[in-house]
Amino acid sequence: MDSPILWAAAGTGFTFLMTAFGASLVFFFRKNINPSTQRVFLGFAAGVMTAASVWSLLIPAIEDAQAAGGSGLLPAAGGFILGVLFLLLMDHVMPHLHLGEQQAEGPCCAWKRTTLLVLAVTLHNIPEGMAVGLSFAMAAQHGDSASMAGAMALALGMGIQNFPEGAAVSLPLRQEGVSSMKAFLMGSLSGIVELIFGVLVVLIAGSVQPLMPWMLSFAAGSMMYVVIEELVPEAHLGEHSHSGTISTLCGFLVMMVLDVALG
Repeated sequence: MDSPILWAAAGTGFTFLMTAFGASLVFFFRKNINPSTQRVFLGFAAGVMTAASVWSLLIPAIEDAQAAGGSGLLPAAGGFILGVLFLLLMDHVMPHLHLGEQQAEGPCCAWKRTTLLVLAVTLHNIPEGMAVGLSFAMAAQHGDSASMAGAMALALGMGIQNFPEGAAVSLPLRQEGVSSMKAFLMGSLSGIVELIFGVLVVLIAGSVQPLMPWMLSFAAGSMMYVVIEELVPEAHLGEHSHSGTISTLCGFLVMMVLDVALG
């Protein structure tokens, strides 16, 4: 399997399945996730995504641009800014409701609370899908084992943090009165956007090869927006935020070790 699209589909398919596995916990536990546990999950995800933005996206974007004979600065900085602006725009045009909040963000609409909860997670799954898809596509194009190992490390790191994320969607939906099966399906489908955007961004970047460094840094900017706007603040809710801080550092360390050890 040497097609970048097939590799992207395989990588993002794995992260989607991990979200589905996490969502399946709704069949075994009916209670919502403990707030302190939730902070740990959110902090870990923030650390993973921060490390992935640097080692798996920005550094490869700079190296890829330089290998093509250009400067690595413009695509790295330019793509990063565009990624931030993209998520900022999505944050304003897509109605969504964060876990634990009563007031929805984005334009006013008559959508159900459960739909808005799913959309909030779906929104920050977009850059994760782009990151994994692009990493596998670049590895397939280069054809070297180190790039493929790095892409697998990224998919593994994203998959690890997607498992509790799936539970964080399905369990609150069950608490909102949704049936276990429907909560599982909605929790799982919140991760399908990773597969969709992972393949879509590869189709775009693959058609114009010089776009690859821009797209990698675009995904990095999008992920860092999610980390700073949502994950870090939510991981530090409450009086005692040490758990959120330590879990963020652990997530960063795990992703860094995976990328360096495998890549």
